[in-house]
Amino acid sequence: MPRMAAMNALVLQRRTSNLVCQGFGTYRGLVRFLLGECEYVCGRIDAFVAPRTESVQRLVFVCLGNINRSAFAHAVGERLGARCASFGLASSSGQPAYPMAVSTARLFGIDLTEHRTTDMTDYAAAPGDLLVTMEIRHARRLVSAGYDHGGITLLGHWSNPHRVHIHDPHTLNAAYFKTCFTIIHSGVTNLVDYLRQGGSACVRP
Repeated sequence: MPRMAAMNALVLQRRTSNLVCQGFGTYRGLVRFLLGECEYVCGRIDAFVAPRTESVQRLVFVCLGNINRSAFAHAVGERLGARCASFGLASSSGQPAYPMAVSTARLFGIDLTEHRTTDMTDYAAAPGDLLVTMEIRHARRLVSAGYDHGGITLLGHWSNPHRVHIHDPHTLNAAYFKTCFTIIHSGVTNLVDYLRQGGSACVRP
């Protein structure tokens, strides 16, 4: 019996680990997701979930390296008819998308082979830019850099399911890459639809 219990515990541990890896990337990703949703429920990130959308001229997707999340979001937004750009907070301009991002994007009919990164230092801000971030800490970093709260939003707030923290898939497994890109695709689609319904100039009618 003790041996059977140990085997059952091991199977449960492996299943739990697989579910976490597929759904949240890592246990850290799960923790950050839970903390992010707590901040949302407590109203601590209200400034990032109700941006000024009436004057939006362009969606600018932001992540860390601009080789996975923001690269894919940028491409999805453009395919949906939105004026888009993207950059990374700690990138190196001119680099291609990560190979796993390229292969995963193909599942959504998106081609990232021509994508080239833009570092934050090379980003040319323009009036009406809405900075769309993947993580709360990225939004706060933009505020610290001098960007206004009203021009920043969290992409995961617009996704279904709701996920204000979209964990970085870089170097993680293919299953989580697909989960991550599914959430991003949903968020971009819903945000663009919201802007289109509001008559935003950044989206084709």
